[in-house]
Amino acid sequence: MGSVRERVTMDVIICGAGRVGYGIAEKLSRENNSVTVIDLSSELINTITTELDVRGFVGHGAQPDVLKEAGIENADMIVAVTYSDEVNMIACQVAHSLFDVPTKVARVRNQSYLDDAWNDLYSRENMPIDIIISPEIEVGKAILRRLNTPGTFNVVPFGGGLINLIGLNIEEDCPVVNIPIHQIPELFTGLHAVIVGIKRDGNLFCPGRDDHLSEGDQAYVITRKEHTSRLIDIVGSEGKKARHIVIIGCGNVGAYVAEELENVPGIRVRVIEKDKKIAERAAEALRRTVILHGDAMDASVQEEAGMSNAESVLCLTHDDKTNILSGVLAKKIGANQAISLINSQSLQGMQSALGLDLVIDPRASTVSSILRHVRRGRIVDLYSIEDGVAEVMEGEVLDTSPLSGRAIESLELPAGVAIGAIVRAGSVMLPREDLVVRTQDRLVVLAERSAVKHVEKLFRVSMNYL
Repeated sequence: MGSVRERVTMDVIICGAGRVGYGIAEKLSRENNSVTVIDLSSELINTITTELDVRGFVGHGAQPDVLKEAGIENADMIVAVTYSDEVNMIACQVAHSLFDVPTKVARVRNQSYLDDAWNDLYSRENMPIDIIISPEIEVGKAILRRLNTPGTFNVVPFGGGLINLIGLNIEEDCPVVNIPIHQIPELFTGLHAVIVGIKRDGNLFCPGRDDHLSEGDQAYVITRKEHTSRLIDIVGSEGKKARHIVIIGCGNVGAYVAEELENVPGIRVRVIEKDKKIAERAAEALRRTVILHGDAMDASVQEEAGMSNAESVLCLTHDDKTNILSGVLAKKIGANQAISLINSQSLQGMQSALGLDLVIDPRASTVSSILRHVRRGRIVDLYSIEDGVAEVMEGEVLDTSPLSGRAIESLELPAGVAIGAIVRAGSVMLPREDLVVRTQDRLVVLAERSAVKHVEKLFRVSMNYL
């Protein structure tokens, strides 16, 4: 009897061709998945079908006839990311009830829908949504992690919070510059720090054991959570936790960050909001935060907010240009650090030229959430870095995995793959060459784009997986 092969690509329907929908469509279509995008805007559909290898339909993404015309009957997944929570929910309900779509993803922005008290709402019997994504909350969490770990340009948790992937800028006085990577652990006893990726001159690669860090590199390092501060101190990245913070924009992201910061003792937060109604709502909701109604592009407004003494300014409006220019102005007035939320990939490249300290890509967390459920095998967590140039994946080793029962040195991993840590029964272990991988271990690996499919196969769920 011949073996049954799993499909290696997916048919995906995306409802919503805005920034989030575009980012998801771009990533999935790049991997040769069949992607169809639905949106009420003919202009957005024309743009996305012109720029990407996707099909497009103009129509309402929650209407059965539109979904059927778009091919929902053959879809493996529906991703509903319009600006309306209700439309997204209904689209998933229709996809489930009428077309039996296996995987249903909905973007939900309104926090009242996400209250733990209503968890039973999202069940197969009620509102059959398999995955709920809240881009604003994910972005807010990313910002808070970076505020909590100054000296990094990215921080992403893995291993149930036991492990951090951190991004570090390598400067001239870094003590590990020009030292072969395999020698670094010998210099710092007991430190779990595995360099899994290096970005140099615009290119990201997995380093070999004899490669080294150079001034100007950006390094992606896997470390234990409790070793993060020590690693940052060793690398020499400057920075201290900001205590005086100014937030520009009090939409969903800004309001979430401000509310969370109110729970941190010793932090003073001021918010600048241009829209009067939004400012009034924020003033009612936030207890310890000073809300200023005004235009952050006006220097006098920034000065009133105390920008000259701000240790960090977070530019979190819905407009990229406002986030860039208000950050530049804040630095000119005297803010120590400017972090700007920027959707446009082309504008993100202007970070250094404009003097912005950090740029947050709001699509990174959202796309990663989707890919976590697209990847084959037992991939339990995933983060896409450098706009999909590589992925950091956490995979569980099953009995049928070719990893099980083999030592690290005998795994014959392809170029472009680096193991950063192994989690076994709640303990984090370094990927020593003689360490034997066991069933139920979780490996955290970085894979360059060309090696992603190979890593999926390492965590395959059956011997027939191809």
